[in-house]
Amino acid sequence: MPAQNKSLHEFFDIAVNATDLIFRGSYRGKQEHADDMTHVLQRSRDAGCSQWLVTGTDLEDSQKAHALCLEHPDMLVCTAGIHPTQSKLWLEYRDGPDACLDALMALIQQDQTSSNPRIRAFGELGLDYDRLDWSPKDTQLACFRAQMELAVAFQLPLFLHSRAAANDFASILDVYQARLPKRGVVHSFTGTLEEMQSLCAQGWSIGINGCSLKTQENLHVAKHVPLDKLMLETDAPWCEIRPSHASMALLQKPDCTGEAAPVLEDARKVERFEMGLRVRGRNEPCSVSQVAFAVANIKGISMAEVSQAAYRNSMSMFGMA
Repeated sequence: MPAQNKSLHEFFDIAVNATDLIFRGSYRGKQEHADDMTHVLQRSRDAGCSQWLVTGTDLEDSQKAHALCLEHPDMLVCTAGIHPTQSKLWLEYRDGPDACLDALMALIQQDQTSSNPRIRAFGELGLDYDRLDWSPKDTQLACFRAQMELAVAFQLPLFLHSRAAANDFASILDVYQARLPKRGVVHSFTGTLEEMQSLCAQGWSIGINGCSLKTQENLHVAKHVPLDKLMLETDAPWCEIRPSHASMALLQKPDCTGEAAPVLEDARKVERFEMGLRVRGRNEPCSVSQVAFAVANIKGISMAEVSQAAYRNSMSMFGMA
């Protein structure tokens, strides 16, 4: 099947879990098909998504994300940090939590003194009270605070995560944000309108993906995200726009200029994998174009206006413009 038509729009996907083994053909510990990352990268380029921010979710993952970025320096940059659900691993690190943070610091310091730094944000850090079975609340809070101290030292933009923890999340940001002039982005935002408006008023940006567009309430929030605070993402391989999502209907009609929604290449079930085609249920950065289109229709503006604003915001924040 021929490749999809190249996009006229340009995108920066600010959340790609590119170290996930699903992009190497491994699902739940079982190798189902050959590594097809080369095709994932090419589909992204064809869709106009020329830049990825690869997320680091713990020490080892941050090291892998950094190594992957060195393999693709024209396209990939990354974050380095400890996701709240991984904070239990931080606490139980073999030489203690301080040693874990020391190793994270060493990774960032080595990168930042190189000729072409790849680590462009500190994170993924924050709080996730929806998954306390992964890491308890007290551990998440301690890890978040410890990382905020490092963030102040490095002065990188933050790549933040918040789920069902708005009050504690905001309280910790309040303590540190005066010392973080570059601010950052709260990615995969699913909070309330009031939470979003408060974050934007304090200078934080908002990342929107398929999980941010599930319900009518989500759409109402996305409609009011200021264009100068908007960033687009897939959180691939997760968070695709699904048929059950409120945003799916927005892909069925043109934008205000008459432009139709982007059409993705066919996908096959993993059992019927075919090299060069997408895998059904595995989200990819190429679909960030559909997130942009949905946001455009929510706001009643053109896809071009949305994509240009989000791209400009992302390039500026992550030191690439």
